[in-house]
Amino acid sequence: MRTRPDHIEVLQLSFGEVEVDEAGYLFDPSNWHPDFARMIARKEGIDLNDLHWRVIDFMRDYQDANGIAADARFSIRFLGEQLGISKADAKQKLFELFPEGYVKQACKMAGMRQPRAWSTG
Repeated sequence: MRTRPDHIEVLQLSFGEVEVDEAGYLFDPSNWHPDFARMIARKEGIDLNDLHWRVIDFMRDYQDANGIAADARFSIRFLGEQLGISKADAKQKLFELFPEGYVKQACKMAGMRQPRAWSTG
């Protein structure tokens, strides 16, 4: 369930302040910075590697081009193409990269607003 947008917290990061909702998602995705992703990754116990960054960059580019966040199926397709693997293997890889779920970790790190309801994790 989506958090209430009127519960905003201001975080001070190395590049400035950002506002997040009560679940830690950016209130305004245009305020995203790589240091925000690093902070979320640390909190989630994830050591970001090149493949994490490729997924995050894909998600950011998708949002910029389409005005909405990419759901998991688009990121799975992207991973499959990048790695030359099947859809099933790409889905497994996505959840290896973000083991607590695409929405909880990847979307948050990429600076997406919290989705209202996705069944993809």
